[in-house]
Amino acid sequence: MSRQIGLDTVFLRPTPRIAHTEYSLEYHTSLFKESCRELYDAWDLDLLWVTDDGPIAWNEAGRCTDMGHGEYAAGGSDLQRASACPFASPEEVYDFDPLREYGVPSKRELVRYYEEAHRQRSEANPRQLVTGGYYKTIMSGAIQAFGWDLLLQAAAEEARFGQVLDRFADYTMHYNLAWAETPIEVFIQHDDMVWAQGPFLRPDFYRRVIFPLYRRLWEPLRRAGKRVLYCADGTWEMFFDDIAACGADGFIFEPSNNLDAVVSKYGRTHVIIGSKVDCRTLTLGSWEQVQAEMDATLALAKSCPGFVWAVGNHIPANVPDAMCLRYMDYLRAHWER
Repeated sequence: MSRQIGLDTVFLRPTPRIAHTEYSLEYHTSLFKESCRELYDAWDLDLLWVTDDGPIAWNEAGRCTDMGHGEYAAGGSDLQRASACPFASPEEVYDFDPLREYGVPSKRELVRYYEEAHRQRSEANPRQLVTGGYYKTIMSGAIQAFGWDLLLQAAAEEARFGQVLDRFADYTMHYNLAWAETPIEVFIQHDDMVWAQGPFLRPDFYRRVIFPLYRRLWEPLRRAGKRVLYCADGTWEMFFDDIAACGADGFIFEPSNNLDAVVSKYGRTHVIIGSKVDCRTLTLGSWEQVQAEMDATLALAKSCPGFVWAVGNHIPANVPDAMCLRYMDYLRAHWER
């Protein structure tokens, strides 16, 4: 039944309870006996957040900046030191074309790749609605290619930087067109375009340059009947109207955004994936603080047909098991509509 709840929710159909997903549960190996799938089922996940950038590894195909990775997994097993940026100046950024640098599989090859990958994921998780999607979209692609320092230097010349982002959008379109021909029902477009504090470029630049690219990227998916969900880390509540106008069917976001305002305007018309529950509260706060965030979310979520509950900034490995279990027990006891 969980997959059906996920499917009904993203298509705004009535469900007996609030739909549910979570991120980073794979780091909580002590909570399950055999596999992640066992935990997904035990926690009644209805939707799995999946993006797939295809078979080409950028760091093997061309120049790519490795900014490293901080400790996230238990024991710091995912710690990775940064390496030197392979780009020397903003001029190299302005000349960059990801299609020329990395190449792209043929559309036929990409469709076959995505169909098979989606089939395997769906068979491995038959009780969940498994999404398709693309991660390194425009700004996220530029971040991965250039790193933050050089990207911000290049962004100072908005016209030239905008041309670079146009090329990343053209590159992304190859993948979106392929996804549109697969059996997926839901597509996630991920693009970390802001910081925790909000936009790091002028808002007008987003509206003039980036958002029209989103609109173009989503047209083939919408024509194919896919539900398009937009996902970005950080605080982008000032852009929810813009993203909706681009054609997004739903929003995936962190708890730094104003959930009350989003629900007030889009609670009946769009998919909303998130909550007021903050992983920092789960990690460092009291149960009473966690319960307050859950209760505040429940008061909003039950009136939204497209609400999918999630800790929007993940449940990292340092959230205590006892808190995880209490959180899930409380959610399960109160999520009926």
